[in-house]
Amino acid sequence: MQQATVRVPASTSNLGPGFDCLGVALRLYNSTTIVRGGKNLSSRIVDEAARLFFKQSGARPFPFSCITAGDVPHSRGLGGSATVRLGVLHGLNRLAGNPLDRLSIFRLCAQLEGHPDNAGPASLGGFTVVRGENVQRFEVSPALYFVLLIPDFEVKTSTARKILPARIACAAAVENCANACAITAAFASRNYSGLRGAFADHLHQPFRKKLIPFLPRVIAAAEKAGALGAFLSGSGSAIGAVTLRSPEKIAAAMLHATRSTDARTLITTADNNGARLFRSPSRTTNLHGPSP
Repeated sequence: MQQATVRVPASTSNLGPGFDCLGVALRLYNSTTIVRGGKNLSSRIVDEAARLFFKQSGARPFPFSCITAGDVPHSRGLGGSATVRLGVLHGLNRLAGNPLDRLSIFRLCAQLEGHPDNAGPASLGGFTVVRGENVQRFEVSPALYFVLLIPDFEVKTSTARKILPARIACAAAVENCANACAITAAFASRNYSGLRGAFADHLHQPFRKKLIPFLPRVIAAAEKAGALGAFLSGSGSAIGAVTLRSPEKIAAAMLHATRSTDARTLITTADNNGARLFRSPSRTTNLHGPSP
């Protein structure tokens, strides 16, 4: 095989209190095509993924070109970098004869990302809970809508992490644990009404609102319009809301709350497949196989 194209979903991570451990794959995609041989059209993120792949897989390095295209916006907290890294890792793995399994590729992506909360859902699809190198995955019903407010400005993850405090109060940590557990229980049971009131966070959102000043009022507007809850998507700048009904009404309320025209909204649902290989225009292969 001389060419491989991999489609990888965007993801929304943290979901408020689940900092660096909770995430959901979304029906919004980037596709990466790896072609063996030819001119090496790549970037730092591609080169780093390739070096790690060849080092960990034991496969003999070979020259390749890489092209990524799609609809996942860059530096908006929607896992754009994870889509590229997974596309490269899965594409090279296919061209090298599949020396690595899907769990190993997830772990390589998490290592490259520096945190696993986007690598998990983008690799496996659905809702994922990641603890170190361990990941648990749950299907998400298409009845649950994800409403995204996407501002026209970027937020670098490195910048968003630098403003976080080294310590928080014990009571705040306990509330975060309780809320993250409630979110996990709601997704695992598909009793999504249990999500209501569970997205409050004390670890990162109160500090990252310095970078996204309209975050509190957008969250409040979404919940007032009927959302089960709303939260900063990853490190931002996108803001997500979840709902079982009236997603258009919630999207309009979120957009209005920014008090700006420099943003757009997107309504989507969860992707339960994760990274997939395109063998031909009419055929795809699910790369993640059975759920762990």
